[in-house]
Amino acid sequence: MIIQTPWFKRALPFATYMLFILISDLLESVLPEGMTADLIPILYPVKILAVTVVLVIFWKSYSELRLEAFTVGHIFAALGTGVLTFVLWIHADWDFATMGTLDAYDPNILPEKWFYAFIGVRIFGASVVVPIFEEIFWRSFILRYIIDPDFTSVKIGTFSWASFLICAVLFGLEHHYWLAGIVTGLLYSLLLYRSRNIWYCIIAHGITNLLLGIYVVNTGHWRFW
Repeated sequence: MIIQTPWFKRALPFATYMLFILISDLLESVLPEGMTADLIPILYPVKILAVTVVLVIFWKSYSELRLEAFTVGHIFAALGTGVLTFVLWIHADWDFATMGTLDAYDPNILPEKWFYAFIGVRIFGASVVVPIFEEIFWRSFILRYIIDPDFTSVKIGTFSWASFLICAVLFGLEHHYWLAGIVTGLLYSLLLYRSRNIWYCIIAHGITNLLLGIYVVNTGHWRFW
């Protein structure tokens, strides 16, 4: 059954997340008033919950996430990569490096108690859930699949120029800020080649998104969300 295949288990969390983005776009085009301020803070928590459920269901199948001994050097490398990509992200918002239309949602229109609840869920989703399912999809599945469709036979952190570059470009094209996304994809993959452990990529990705969330909340630059 397809549901039992390794690629399906690694692709479904990502596909679930993207499905909700599609639903959001459809609602925007179908509803007379588009995606109203009432719908957005409801849809995001549901999206994160749905992805989390999928991750929990398949968690034991992710052999690449088995905890191994962490090294201080790799932890600092992950933290440094996370900070570096955050700095890159907030300074690489040039017009030519932006794809599509950025429809920033300002949660300040919410009542105070709902504002803090939404911000909490948003930061949790971005810094915990998103890094896990994206690194499983990109750095565990796609990076190895490009080397060999029988990707589970490829060791985590195996290098090839084709997988290194193609995966980074695809990762970048997933984001509005495509250039920042491509460079970020390259940096996360370099971290993986150095550590051969997906967890360090998850840590770096989480740090990037956590810092970005804190930055957005404190500056009001909601376009980065």
